[in-house]
Amino acid sequence: MAETLTPTALTLKDIAREAGVSLATVDRVLHNRPGVRPDTVRRVREAIERNAFQPHVAAAELARSRVRRFAFVMPSGPNPFMQQIEAYLGEMSAWLSARRLSVEMVATDVFDPSALAASLESLSGDYDGIAVVALDHPGVRAAINDLVDAGTKVVTLVSDVPSSGRHHYVGIDNIAAGRTAGALVGRLVGQRSGKVAIVAGSQGLRDHAERIFGFNQVMATEFPDLSVLPVLEGRDEDERSEQLLARLFGRHADIVGLYNVGAGTQGVAKALTDAGRDKQVVFVGHDVTALTRRLLLQGVMDAAISQNPGHEARAAVRVLLALARGEPILREQEKIRIDIVMRDNLP
Repeated sequence: MAETLTPTALTLKDIAREAGVSLATVDRVLHNRPGVRPDTVRRVREAIERNAFQPHVAAAELARSRVRRFAFVMPSGPNPFMQQIEAYLGEMSAWLSARRLSVEMVATDVFDPSALAASLESLSGDYDGIAVVALDHPGVRAAINDLVDAGTKVVTLVSDVPSSGRHHYVGIDNIAAGRTAGALVGRLVGQRSGKVAIVAGSQGLRDHAERIFGFNQVMATEFPDLSVLPVLEGRDEDERSEQLLARLFGRHADIVGLYNVGAGTQGVAKALTDAGRDKQVVFVGHDVTALTRRLLLQGVMDAAISQNPGHEARAAVRVLLALARGEPILREQEKIRIDIVMRDNLP
């Protein structure tokens, strides 16, 4: 079911009411006219900033005859990082309102190419722009191309389909993220030799495939004493990831490193601790969530490769809006940075 953030356009009267002043006073502050006490100026400007109110932008958007509609096609299921993106979109309601934008969440199984393609096809003609966490598959690629050919602006989010006609990708350089994870695992393992396990959601997700590629590059060239085991696909599910990894620990007593490429972190951590290996195996994963924060503090997890979900949410909306308006995309502003988070520098 789609959840809509319906805009209620802010007006100067709303700002005046919140600041506790008259409409005329707000007008004086906006136009830097004299006769307003400094404390009043401060209250008005704080109300404007708090509500992300931009009167000139709002006036232009309100002159339009309709609301622009954007859809975010997100993974179904309890993925903490994706839930963070959705939460940040919810916090943008005032910003969206000022620009007469509506954002709807559409949940689907992004690991099933037929389900994802069907979800995209069902949105055709209903939205000005679509952001999608995409599976790199011919059926999904075709669905994206059909949307683009029909005039819909399409942005891939977190996971890309570069061979499609999508207009822009919002996310980190996933090969670099995988290389970073490989360097961390290899250096933290130190002089020990042994095996390294990899758990991914799906190698059909471009972000996961690229992270694995980057990880294996570093392992092969810089840490020849470490042997990388075949990738386990847990579909970002806790229970499935736990079961797969528990069986792997039962077969290999010499695992010294573990890279969790996507979600399913709770299951991965449980398998690790149940096997009594949490103090022996170097564990690197992704994203700073309530769970990974706790695992880092406990010493179960050694490092998290982090990307800012708030930045990704804002960037996706800003890019879609720029595309809809025919304006240039500020690429440096929308570039998503890779961070390394450990217990000692937790934000």
